[in-house]
Amino acid sequence: MADLVKGKLAIVTGGGRGIGRAICQKLAEQGASVLVVDINQESAQETVNLLQKGHHYAYHCDVSKRDDLEKLKAFSLEKFNGKSLDILVNNAGITKDSLLMKMTDEQFDDVINVNLKAVYIITQLFAKLAIDQQRPMSIVNISSIVGKTGNLGQTNYSASKAGIIGFTKSAAKELARYNIRVNAVLPGFIKTPMTAKIPEKVISKFVERIPLGRMGDPEDIANAVNFLCSDLSSYMTGAQVEVTGGLDM
Repeated sequence: MADLVKGKLAIVTGGGRGIGRAICQKLAEQGASVLVVDINQESAQETVNLLQKGHHYAYHCDVSKRDDLEKLKAFSLEKFNGKSLDILVNNAGITKDSLLMKMTDEQFDDVINVNLKAVYIITQLFAKLAIDQQRPMSIVNISSIVGKTGNLGQTNYSASKAGIIGFTKSAAKELARYNIRVNAVLPGFIKTPMTAKIPEKVISKFVERIPLGRMGDPEDIANAVNFLCSDLSSYMTGAQVEVTGGLDM
C-alpha cells in the first residue's frame, strides 16, 4: 500500500543515520515532507539527498537544549507555511555505556538529557502548536527492548528508554482529547552503525536468543513507524510496539 502518509508534514530527530535515516526514507517514500533533524548537519543533509518526492529539509539541532528546539519550531513553521506537524518521530538517542559502579554523573545525565528530556521538550512544543491549530497529530517515540528488560552496562540507557515508555503512556492519556496520538516503538537488535562496532562473537550470542534467527534491519523499524504515523493506526494510542524478532518477548 503506497502513500500512507501522503501530504503529511513530519519531523524526525536523529535522522542522520541508522534507524532515523530509514524512517525518513520510508516517510518520504510514502508521501510525507520530512524535516531531518540531527546533531550532525552533514549527516542530516546526506539523508535529505536520499529522499524522494515532496519537499525535505535538513536541520542541525542539539535536542537536549530547549533553545535549539525553540529554533527548530520556528524553522518548521517557516518551511511548512505556518502549519503544525502531522508527524513527530522522537528517534534521537545516544549511549554512554558503563557498569553501574563505574558510571559517572556526566554519563548518566548526558544519556537522560538526549534520550528522555528531549522527548519531553519537543513533544511539549509541537503538541501545543497542534492544539493551538486544532490539527491532529501522530507522535512516535523510539524506545528500546532494554527499556523493558534492562541490560548490563546500560543503567542510564535502559532508564531513559523505560522512561520513554512511561512518558508515552502518560502523554497519550493527556493528548487524546486533542486528537493527538502518542505511541512507542521498541526496537530489538538492529543493524546500525552503533551495533556494527560489536564483536562478531557477541552478535552471534545475541542472534541465538532471537526466535526469528536474525538481526533486524532499520527498515523493519521504519515500517512500524510508518504504520503508526498513518491512518491505519487511527485507533492506537499509548501502545508499545516491539519490533524485535521475538527477542525477550
